Amino acid sequence: MSDLEQFIHSENSNLPHLIKIAILHYQFETIHPFLDGNGRIGRLLITLYLVGTGLLVKPTLYLSDFLEKNKEHYYDNLTVVRTKNDLVQWLKFFLEGIRVTAENSIQTFKEIIALRASVENKIISLGKKQVLAKNVIHYLYSQPITDMQSIASATNVSVPTISRILNDFIKLEILIELTGFKRNRVFAFEQYLKLFR
Repeated sequence: MSDLEQFIHSENSNLPHLIKIAILHYQFETIHPFLDGNGRIGRLLITLYLVGTGLLVKPTLYLSDFLEKNKEHYYDNLTVVRTKNDLVQWLKFFLEGIRVTAENSIQTFKEIIALRASVENKIISLGKKQVLAKNVIHYLYSQPITDMQSIASATNVSVPTISRILNDFIKLEILIELTGFKRNRVFAFEQYLKLFR
């Protein structure tokens, strides 16, 4: 682990960052230092390296989905490095994962922008309530499943006022109510959540 840490922080390596990350991930998975959670930590190391080196400003590239969908190939490629010393095949697989994940992320961001425009067009019909509606929408992007009290606290607006806005959002098909209760209701910004499924 000490050698791996030195490799991560070495600045005199001429390796391109993505190649270095691929080797780093492979080596961590091979060392397998913990009894549980090595896969999660190994995948997290990829994102942390990208953010730590400034290649990404925010942690927006997660290979977990790609690796999960291609689990058999993932394990096969890791094994080939160990058994046949074939790092090239692993690097090709890893870089393909980066490419696919980046393209999917770009598509998701485009869909978020389109959703945002659609929602903003819908709330125009709320007239004077537009300003509050925009504040609530802004909150929903960070908490897409929430309740009235949480929104009221976050926006410093009374619960009855938030209740009316949320009822408007349900009518405009921006939110859905999940519980079916009259009290303690929970709401979901379902269209937003769908973009990440």
